[in-house]
Amino acid sequence: MGARSSFQTGNPLRLASQRPLCRRLLWDSLLLQAPEKKNMAEAHQAVGFQFTVRPDGVDLKLSQEVIKNIYLSGVTAWKKKAIQFKNGILTGVYPASPSSWLIVVIAMMSSLYTYIDPSLGMIEAIKENLPYKDCMSVQTRAVLSAILFATGLWLFFIYLMRYTLKVLLSYHGWIFESHGKMSRATKLWLSLVKMFSGRRPLLYSFQAALPRLPVPQVDDTVQKYLESVRPLLDSEQYNQMEILANGFKETEAAQLQRYLILKSWWATNYVSDWWEEYIYLRSRSPIMVNSNFYIMDLLYVTPTHRQAARAGNVVHAMLQYRRKLERGEHVPLRALGIVPMCSTQMERMFNTTRIPDIETDIVQHLTDRKHLIVYHKGRFFKVWLYTGGRHLLPSELETQFQRILNDKSEPQPGELKLAALTAGDRVPWARTRIKYFSHGLNKVSLDAIESAAFFLTLDEDPQGYDPAKDNSLDIYAKSLLHGKCYDRWFDKSFTLISYPNGKMGVNIEHSWADAPIVGHMWEYVLATDCFHLGYTEEGHCKGDVNRGLPCPTRLQWQISAECQDVIETSYLLARQLADDVDFHGYLFSEFGKGLIKKCRTSPDAFIQLALQLAQFRDQGVFCLTYESSMTRMFRDGRTETVRSCTSEAVAFVRAMEDPRSTHAHRLALFQRAAEKHQNMYRLAMTGSGIDRHLFCLYIVSKYLGVESPFLKKVLSEPWKLSTSQTPQQQLNLVDINKFPKYVGAGGGFGPVADDGYGVSYIIVGENLITFHISSKFSSPDTDSGRFGQHIWKAMIDIQALFKLENDKRMVENGKCVHLEHLKKLM
Repeated sequence: MGARSSFQTGNPLRLASQRPLCRRLLWDSLLLQAPEKKNMAEAHQAVGFQFTVRPDGVDLKLSQEVIKNIYLSGVTAWKKKAIQFKNGILTGVYPASPSSWLIVVIAMMSSLYTYIDPSLGMIEAIKENLPYKDCMSVQTRAVLSAILFATGLWLFFIYLMRYTLKVLLSYHGWIFESHGKMSRATKLWLSLVKMFSGRRPLLYSFQAALPRLPVPQVDDTVQKYLESVRPLLDSEQYNQMEILANGFKETEAAQLQRYLILKSWWATNYVSDWWEEYIYLRSRSPIMVNSNFYIMDLLYVTPTHRQAARAGNVVHAMLQYRRKLERGEHVPLRALGIVPMCSTQMERMFNTTRIPDIETDIVQHLTDRKHLIVYHKGRFFKVWLYTGGRHLLPSELETQFQRILNDKSEPQPGELKLAALTAGDRVPWARTRIKYFSHGLNKVSLDAIESAAFFLTLDEDPQGYDPAKDNSLDIYAKSLLHGKCYDRWFDKSFTLISYPNGKMGVNIEHSWADAPIVGHMWEYVLATDCFHLGYTEEGHCKGDVNRGLPCPTRLQWQISAECQDVIETSYLLARQLADDVDFHGYLFSEFGKGLIKKCRTSPDAFIQLALQLAQFRDQGVFCLTYESSMTRMFRDGRTETVRSCTSEAVAFVRAMEDPRSTHAHRLALFQRAAEKHQNMYRLAMTGSGIDRHLFCLYIVSKYLGVESPFLKKVLSEPWKLSTSQTPQQQLNLVDINKFPKYVGAGGGFGPVADDGYGVSYIIVGENLITFHISSKFSSPDTDSGRFGQHIWKAMIDIQALFKLENDKRMVENGKCVHLEHLKKLM
């Protein structure tokens, strides 16, 4: 009996005279139409209950298996709510604990019998003012008053400790101290932070104690801005910019700053909501390539070459991560293992979709989504992630994914390239969504996609890093960044991509979070996949195979020819954008973090100065450079910009290109430029950056209708070199010294400027740095491969400065030893 069976209507007498009519209600029919062809065994397993209509009544039969599943689902749901409630209490009273309340209550109760009043009469006052006191005995009133006072005292100490911790976390002097050196004041500060941080914090335990992002002084911001553009402008241009800046400070700056300070008092973060809305959600251009970014799989290791098995393990690991996330059980990330980072962005990792609209998109976040959408060869499938009140096991997920891979059905009309709507311009997608996907079957299927936990693509072409192929990393990156332009749902918080050779990757929508947030999840998933779940010798997921699961359900569509034309238009636009991406990825293995640290310099500063040298050699000019820095030491913090092209960096680059410059002079300039860069990075991290402040002042000016030539000029400047480092956050998950092959390749993004470069890099272990470089073929001035060669040469040339210095010191030391030896002989 098919899933489409429905009740017949007619004359009741005729109905009663007919043979008994059996109608089975199928779970799948409650959600979406099942495929036309479904065998009897599968239909029988999907039956929730059946009944027979007889002349003398209705014979109802319930399935024991279904009732058992309903019962287990209910138990799991209540257990989940209980754990969330418990963890919510633990987070709410942190850094105290519920047991500390009991200690305070017992102490106050004991005072009743020792005739010592630590409340200074407050317990007695509470006792006299209790409602309904005439209905209670004297002893009951005394006990209740003591409990109420103890609770109030306990809450007071919680808020006192939390406020004290917030004040302590507002101190950032520690970050400006030299590496390896720590003042007594910082040591004392660290001890106090440890003392007030409590024990065993949960993910969101520190949220209420994090300080707010401070609003910098306008004079400081403008001065830093002028300093940052000085090496990029000639004298006449700089003088004009100075005039604009001074005019801004003397006229509209004070008014705009007052409104911004007011917002900083009212909102938890004066930047983040405007940053999300105006930088991401209000953008009407395609988010594919322009906004979305990607993260790669392990570089050298593929745990299994079975596509369905790898996807099964990875999806199961993601569900484990999501469960801990929903319960708030992840360990909060802390700098130095002490200073907490904001975890707000992690809340929207799963069950989240960017919804298009005419003027601005919105981010839709749901809770407790229990299904996954899988795309394969132009078909969309819905896969349930739970059975019997638990997650599907890896082996069960492998079975479901293998069923999809084995499915030979053809895409419905318009289904193949449907996801191209999410890759094109936002306004046509918004209008198409309203016109064709706001009712009927299309709405049901689109709702299934947008309400899914996340999106999975079972790709058809193998990808991954292959040392035997020069461009394997390039092709892999382009596949993750844009694919075929219709086989990723770019609006989902992330699309997990599975390849036939067992490789994986992730494409991430950018508005809801930044790269380190997804990186945290991906590190956990890869470690869980390889070191906890594992595979059989044949490469399958471990565990018994459950053939009794209902098959994945095809989503059904009714896409008109007119809608298909819109889809094709979006696809052609996206294809043009994707084909223009010139990508180059390579592994720099000549040296890494270990050698750079021996040179007593920051690895990030070393790489950023190498990028400046490479940029100058590639283009012959310096340009405005963007490096992303995090501000997560503040509540709801996201990012700030470090302007890496400084006067010190320019002086160093010019010295490197001047054949008359000595090695000692070049090295001194490098160290000065590296120190400058580190100081700017620290200022950005501690809320004293330039660009977010200027951005918010500009937004306020637009709200007030105030024209500011200075702000307009600042916000229109192009970032021709945009850079970002992918951090490794959970080094405890994998021992790289023991398992050197289990390292990630990091991720990347598309070019920010049409005639510029996008560079992402990850410092892996002690001896490897991976670069991801993007630009556009349409620009005659850029070439990603050429720029990669310039980076390699710049890294080698800078390292040579230290090598020559070390060789010189060794020679001098050798002369001293030889002289001492001669003295002894004499």
